[in-house]
Amino acid sequence: MQTIWWAITLLLMAIGLVGTVLPLLPGTTIILAAAVIHHLMLGAAHSVGWWTIAMLAALTLLSFAVELLSGSIGAKWFGATKWGAIGGILGGIVGLFFGLIGIFVGPLIGVLVGELLGGKSLLPAGKSTWGTLIGTTAGMLAKVGIGIAMIALFLTAALWQ
Repeated sequence: MQTIWWAITLLLMAIGLVGTVLPLLPGTTIILAAAVIHHLMLGAAHSVGWWTIAMLAALTLLSFAVELLSGSIGAKWFGATKWGAIGGILGGIVGLFFGLIGIFVGPLIGVLVGELLGGKSLLPAGKSTWGTLIGTTAGMLAKVGIGIAMIALFLTAALWQ
């Protein structure tokens, strides 16, 4: 029975890792859920402990913050005003509902509209928008890194207990 639960856990973790890139699949949440299921099904003697699960939960929360803030931080780095930063956050939230394209395009449109509403001309607003693209891409790469770290933490804790 342990083999089946290990297979299910590893499959869920692989799906979760894919979900760190694909929208609508809560990648790090799936990885966390796989660890919890593994713990509940196999027990503490054959799985990770609650401290490991707490660390995985903290990494999951960190990935949420990275996803929400990365585009607006990139925009701010390239000179966005508060209007652009707010637009980037709102665009990022709205973009989550439109798949992979929405993750990139939502914050971009949000920053551009925010900067234009804030009184910037098109060229400076475009520079801030470029920063959003860079920030969103960096955030996605960070989420993949967090997902890999979560899986590595789980495997280390589970195999060398």
